[in-house]
Amino acid sequence: MAASHRLACLRLPPLPTVGELIKLYNLRAEKQLSQNFLLDLKLTDKIVRQAGCLKGAHVCEVGPGPGGLTRSILNAGAADLLVVEKDSRFIPGLKLLSEAAPGRLRIVHGDILTYRMDRGFLGMTSKTWQEDPPNLHVIGNLPFNVSTPLIIKWLENIANQGPFAYGRTRLTLTFQKEVAERLTASTGSRQRSRLSIMAQYLCTVHSCFTIPGRPSSPSLRNTHT
Repeated sequence: MAASHRLACLRLPPLPTVGELIKLYNLRAEKQLSQNFLLDLKLTDKIVRQAGCLKGAHVCEVGPGPGGLTRSILNAGAADLLVVEKDSRFIPGLKLLSEAAPGRLRIVHGDILTYRMDRGFLGMTSKTWQEDPPNLHVIGNLPFNVSTPLIIKWLENIANQGPFAYGRTRLTLTFQKEVAERLTASTGSRQRSRLSIMAQYLCTVHSCFTIPGRPSSPSLRNTHT
């Protein structure tokens, strides 16, 4: 009974749907920023499950936008969720979620490409590379124009910088289909590239599932470092 009560306390109270928030704040995906919104909470729940158990975990979400993945992360039991959002249009909706999950959601209005993630979880105990991964996850639905430079930056940071200052931090991310194919391309594949070689040399890369929709819809790829 006590465990059930604690779980209920971690779930969000009734809120406007993501679609309602988009209408309320007159939001739209900007093509020049390669944005896409995940509105189906069943889908965002499915994405979050790929990260494993998040109960009591620390999580950094990249580019939460209107907050679909954010809700699923909070409902999964994350104790400390740090979201990094560059677009100021989404901040009011994220503040609404923060008020609904007091003490569990922190908002950084900034660019993930320059944000110092190693300063985002200062109370966490760092682990060596040989130990089990820390209780820290990075999750995000990445826009096309950010995904490749961000992944390359993180791969370069694996020597104890950025999210890897805490150890073998796990990444659960969505990518545009062509980026995902490059990440997972095997030797001899036409998609094989510098990104494939770097990612597979430094990480264990898993392809989880493809998000249904138009051919240009993003594909989900789960990267465990």
